[in-house]
Order: sequence, then structure tokens, then C-alpha cells
Amino acid sequence: MKAIAINASPMMDKSNTAAILNPFLDGMREAGAEVEVYYTKQLNIKPCQGEFNCQIKTPGKCFQKDDMEMLLPKLVEANIQVFATPVYVDGIAGSLKCLWERTVPLANPLFELRNGHCYKRRRKDSDAGKVVLVSSCGYWEMDNFDPMLAHVKARCRNINREFAGALLRPHSSSLKIMTSRGIPINDIFEAAREAGHQLVKEGKMSSQTLAAISRPLMPLEEYVQNMNQIYQQMVAGGI
Repeated sequence: MKAIAINASPMMDKSNTAAILNPFLDGMREAGAEVEVYYTKQLNIKPCQGEFNCQIKTPGKCFQKDDMEMLLPKLVEANIQVFATPVYVDGIAGSLKCLWERTVPLANPLFELRNGHCYKRRRKDSDAGKVVLVSSCGYWEMDNFDPMLAHVKARCRNINREFAGALLRPHSSSLKIMTSRGIPINDIFEAAREAGHQLVKEGKMSSQTLAAISRPLMPLEEYVQNMNQIYQQMVAGGI
């Protein structure tokens, strides 16, 4: 089984997103998956120009010469695509949106009806497989992920891939707060690892495991107080 993970956090491995993504990928590897990881910050991906020659004149190939030439075949070959991003302006990071837009060459120019809905046909070599979302958010409530989830699920319908679930970490800044105070939170990372095991071995992740990743770490009022104190100290210190 092949998996490709795209981490769109500009902080890459130092991000709260990576804190959940990395043990998840470790669990996938331990279960036997072959996993490749890429960071959008390190990729050269130009914006889509919207001229659709990649579907008509040169099917499957964009005229732009950048890292999408390398990445597109890997996305096609992957049984599991993992997209990791912080919540930015109520959605995915811009670098990931740019990457998704450049997957237009994987579509056929012709339309089709699927379950009574109009979609672009997919190239035969790009069908099948699963998609997983990993995301972190600085706000406390889970509903901050709703716009992103709607976007990812819509994209899965469009590309005809199965949405396999999401590893979501709200009030993710509290991970570092809890660690600094010596409060155990290893159960969250172990749940992320277990989700990777489950996905590879069983083809799905349990709702209980995903809920463990998202569990509250502190009351809302306490979180707001802590974050305000941190930012006030940063402002006072000129950081």
C-alpha cells in the first residue's frame, strides 16, 4: 500500500499540525504502508492558469514546469492521500489550495452524471483510493473545522475518491501549554498512531479513536485566558 502526505503548514515539522500528522504516519508505516511526505513550503508550485489544455491538447500534462510534474504521478499512484493543514481563514492553507487546483490535469474534459450530480469525468489512471484530512486549529471549538470539512468532502466527490475521515485537533496551542506544565497528553498522539494502524489494517478509522485525538484539553475560559496571557507577554517582549 502506498500513501502520500502533503503538509501545508508553513512551520512544517515544528507545527501543531505535524504533532498529529507524524504519529499518524508512523502508525501507517508500522502497519506496512509505504509513506512519502512533502511540505508545500519546500515545493515550487505555480498557480493554475485555467486554460484547460491539460485536458484537451496535452491530456494529463500541464504546460508549467514545476514540482507538480513530480507530484501528480505520486498522487495518482497513492492508495491513500493525506492532506495536513492548519485552519487558515476558515479553510485550508493557500499553498494546499494552489496544489489542489493544479490537479486539473487528472480530469477528463467530458462531463458525467454520478448519483444525479454533474461532475467532470476522471482519467482512468486517477480513480480509486482514499483521502484523509489532518488539521489543527488555534480556536477552541470543533465547529471551526466545518468549512474545511465541507470543502474536503466536496473535493473527494469531485475526484471520485473516498473520504476516509479526519484527524482534528482544536485549541491546538494547548498542546505546548500542557507539555510545558508536565500534564500528560500522550494519549492524543497514541490515538493518532492507532488511527494510522486502523486505516491500513482495517481500511477505516474508528470514531472513538478520532474523538480521542480531538478531546478537550482545558475549559474554554481557561484556554482564552492562557492564550491572551501568552500573546500579551509576546507583545510586551517585542517578539
